[in-house]
Amino acid sequence: MLQTLDKPYIAAINGACAGAGMDMASMCDIRIASDNAKFVMAYVRRATVPGDGGCYLLPRIVGLTNALDLMWTGRAMDAQEALRIGYVSRVVSQEELMQQTMEYAKELASGPPLAIQLIKRLTYDSLAMNLESALDLAGDAALTVHSSQDYKEGALAFVEKRPPTWLGR
Repeated sequence: MLQTLDKPYIAAINGACAGAGMDMASMCDIRIASDNAKFVMAYVRRATVPGDGGCYLLPRIVGLTNALDLMWTGRAMDAQEALRIGYVSRVVSQEELMQQTMEYAKELASGPPLAIQLIKRLTYDSLAMNLESALDLAGDAALTVHSSQDYKEGALAFVEKRPPTWLGR
């Protein structure tokens, strides 16, 4: 799954996002939708169940009640409802979808790669842990980043009031 890969994965959703397509979008870290997007977990309409992680991913994104409602009814939701329940991070016009998504991706790509990688790993790993274990894991990650060149560069750039140059190590 995309969650195990180190880089952020962003979905740009325009038009219908149904069944396995919605499962695939749910695998992404961030979803940006056009105002034209529609979402539907259509499995129940075919007397079947989500087979591509929908039952696992959707409740973690939108909460148990919203996920069950969407999966049990197979009803469609528009982009605004998807935004309201937290399925997508933002809704933009259809014309601006790819530009806005690429700008967001470039913003992430210009950030400190090691910190972004560890944030992703900590976030997903923490979902399967108790708080104490998650804090221990976060402490280990903090030791890793605090000994990195990027951490030193970030502090120096802050003091020098300049943009940092990240090295990824």
